[in-house]
Amino acid sequence: MDFLTTPDVGPLLFAGLTFASFATAFIGVFTGTAGGLILLALMAVTLPPAIVIPVHTVVQLGSGVTRTLIMWRYVMKQTLLPFLLGSIAGGALGGRIFVSLPTAWLQVILGIFILIVTWLPKLGRIGAERGRFAILGFAATFLGVFVSATGTLVAPFVASAAPDRRNHAATVGALMSFVHISKIAAFSFIGFAVGAYIPLMAAMIAAGAVGNWIGEEALHRISERNFRLILQWFLTALALQLLWNAARDWGLV
Repeated sequence: MDFLTTPDVGPLLFAGLTFASFATAFIGVFTGTAGGLILLALMAVTLPPAIVIPVHTVVQLGSGVTRTLIMWRYVMKQTLLPFLLGSIAGGALGGRIFVSLPTAWLQVILGIFILIVTWLPKLGRIGAERGRFAILGFAATFLGVFVSATGTLVAPFVASAAPDRRNHAATVGALMSFVHISKIAAFSFIGFAVGAYIPLMAAMIAAGAVGNWIGEEALHRISERNFRLILQWFLTALALQLLWNAARDWGLV
């Protein structure tokens, strides 16, 4: 059944994905990471594989933009331009290659890198901030073309530079918006068409906006220490999951 003309999506799945967008947007703000990755995992088991990453990208762009608008006063604006320039270059190169490293190798690289930056936070502050965020923008967008949810790569670097949990949540939302815009341009270049999924994407974006708003309210009520602790362990769990997935793909477990 095609609900609201959305291919292969019935009313229950439509409602479920809409709620998932709300819940993961809340998680993304409250924990500082993970929302996009969780949503990607849910979409990967319910939507056709070829459409998952483009649709996820559009939905996450909507979520990132609404979070940025809601929390604009907390965005670390000095990071935006260098990250954007790096993101444009990463999207252009990623869109041309698109089928480079096997997914398992990408998961290993991401997983190990996230663990290092999370548990050795001084590494996230090496070099000048502008150069660091330009390289981060390139890496997050280039890898994002292949694995979509690279907020976990961006989060530890922002955490190392952010003086406050609200700065962290707002800046991650803004930077990931640039990543998703560059990816959409890359997918357009490749020739992906997601027009049939507009009703689903619109519902998920609206639900994500509500999740962002409630997440910000919750963020004001958590202490800085607890937020940093939650972020550190969330990132660790996600990195270990990436490594587990790679080991499973290689038949090691």
